[in-house]
Amino acid sequence: MTTTKRTTVALRAQDPISQAGVTSQLRTRPEITIADWNEDADPAPEVVVLVVDTVDEDVLRLLRHIRRTSTARPVLVTTGIDEQKLVSAAECGVAGVIRRAEATPEHLVHVIGTVAKGAGHLPSDLVGRLLEEVGRLQGQVLGPRGLHFTGLAAREVDVLRLVAEGYDTADIAAKLSYSERTIKNVLHAVITRLQLRNRSHVVAYAMRQGLI
Repeated sequence: MTTTKRTTVALRAQDPISQAGVTSQLRTRPEITIADWNEDADPAPEVVVLVVDTVDEDVLRLLRHIRRTSTARPVLVTTGIDEQKLVSAAECGVAGVIRRAEATPEHLVHVIGTVAKGAGHLPSDLVGRLLEEVGRLQGQVLGPRGLHFTGLAAREVDVLRLVAEGYDTADIAAKLSYSERTIKNVLHAVITRLQLRNRSHVVAYAMRQGLI
């Protein structure tokens, strides 16, 4: 006999009717165990479902709090969200987004399971708009300031790419027309700021960030 893997879920809604409604939807599902909403809950929730009307500063503050104080992955069930709010929510650690109009019990349970496994979920129409917004931010906001979405300056990205390609300090300096001292300073700054250990760790970071 196969036992269904149950995901421990905590709920937080902005009004008692929504709280009761979502709780009643999930309580009878064999895939879900409802957990209390507190930092000392045992078992600790794997997923937190937040039911909100809109993604405002209070919601973003709550998402940041969840990220700081627990390992639970947040799912937003929201009446409406645009690409700018989605970027803000993503920066605060949201792992899944569902529109309330699409939040059937089956769909909600599916998204909870997806997020609990470490993946993410977005409404399909928001994926393209999110990519467009990320591109706009890079091109219009970060790029002109010499910054990158990884938190690295353009010069730092160039240095990391060459380190990952196996070049030593002298070669990198020659290729980028900097002094060797400047290259060493750039590497030291990146290693310190990103809490990396050494050049090998720098290469691993560059690979994870898609720089190479």
